[in-house]
This record gives sequence, structure tokens and C-alpha cells, in this order.
Amino acid sequence: MKLPKYEIEAEDLLEVFQFVSQGPKGSIPKLIKFSETTLKGYFNLAFGDKNLLTGAIDDKVVLNNGDSEKVLATIISAVYAFTDKQNESWVYATGSTQQGQDTIE
Repeated sequence: MKLPKYEIEAEDLLEVFQFVSQGPKGSIPKLIKFSETTLKGYFNLAFGDKNLLTGAIDDKVVLNNGDSEKVLATIISAVYAFTDKQNESWVYATGSTQQGQDTIE
């Protein structure tokens, strides 16, 4: 199945991606970041809203902009781009909110 996704921008190492969610609650900047864990070749996937003051990821806010499938498809496209560049790597992700935990299980 091919789902629509947002256009993403990435830095050269393909470890940080950004895009903008569009929906009833407006334009919401999002970030995806891959960070290597203490295990070589294993990366944590962090995702959330971009804090416009700090530039950091806020993974606790749940805004529900009505585009969750498109957002998820966009995250998956970033995973593919990252693992194409880091082809010997593993990516780990889990939810940081109750909704995210329910989705992962």
C-alpha cells in the first residue's frame, strides 16, 4: 500500500529530518532524529513537534492534526532514507505517550 507523505528535508548525514504537518490545527513543524545508542550500529528514533524556541523535539505533546497516517508514512520514509545510508544499522522506536505506547504494542 502506498500512502501519501509529507516532503521531508534532511541534513547531509540523514540523521535529522524535518517536515510540516498540515491539518485542522494549522501547520505544525515536526522533527525526526536518529541517535546512536551505546550499542554500535543501533539507533534510537526520536520524533515529535519542533520547539520553535529551542529547535528541540517535544515528544510529549499530542496535537492530533488529523493526519496521523500521512505523518507515519513520512516517518517511515525517513527510516528508509536513513537505513539506505547507514545500511548496517538497526533502528529502535517506542512511544513516549500513552497513545504512542498503545500504537506500538
